Amino acid sequence: MKSKNYILTIAGLDPSSGAGITSDMKTFEAHNLYGLSVCTAVTVQNDIEFTDCVWIEEKVILSQVKQLFKRFSIPVVKIGIIKSWKTLLEVTLTLKKMNPEIKIVLDPILKASAGFTFHTIQDLETFEKVLENCDFITPNYDEIKVLFPDKTIEETIEFIAERTNIYLKGGHRTDKKGWDEVYYSKIVKLNIPPITTKSIYEKHGSGCVLSSALAANLVKGIPLEDACRNTKLYTEQFLSSNESLLGTHNYQNE
Repeated sequence: MKSKNYILTIAGLDPSSGAGITSDMKTFEAHNLYGLSVCTAVTVQNDIEFTDCVWIEEKVILSQVKQLFKRFSIPVVKIGIIKSWKTLLEVTLTLKKMNPEIKIVLDPILKASAGFTFHTIQDLETFEKVLENCDFITPNYDEIKVLFPDKTIEETIEFIAERTNIYLKGGHRTDKKGWDEVYYSKIVKLNIPPITTKSIYEKHGSGCVLSSALAANLVKGIPLEDACRNTKLYTEQFLSSNESLLGTHNYQNE
């Protein structure tokens, strides 16, 4: 790159590199971006088993963020697992302080694909403030059900869409599997059907890849609907890359 375009991931470390910060970095590099990273947790896992999560203290996370902003201009950040919604709020507030124009893409990882549960909503006010500080939230159908067990999916979507944009992943859908939905500007809905014709294989960390690809498209200044379609295509190429649980990335030439 003649001039570096920086992008930041704030997420956990997955030793298998299928998910978390190392997966995000692969996605950023595939989009010809220079990825920066802040570690929020050290996980004990591989591509099929998750046994433990050691959380990084809030002050250490914030110190990492502030140190990076001393040197780099960061227009977009992707956020993955963080210990609590309270800590997540502090992180988003700090990012906004460092760069009031920063775009934040939140991947609300509530449960690992291997079955480990992280956290649920206990403080609605804090959750609302987090949403208001974000530009996109990227839940799948299972996650959006967990957010508000007493609400329908439609009610939950409406609640979130009043506060931020939603990229709702359709891989867990039973009615129209693979159909994603994007809700933006509070009233606009974009349907994105499956794009590739190849067989789609299950992949560890595919949600991380999607949210990182979306963040990468936003860095490039691509119009929102095109950015979402590009994100879908990139993720499906990742899912179709091989038959194992660990996908490979399609590096783009520019």
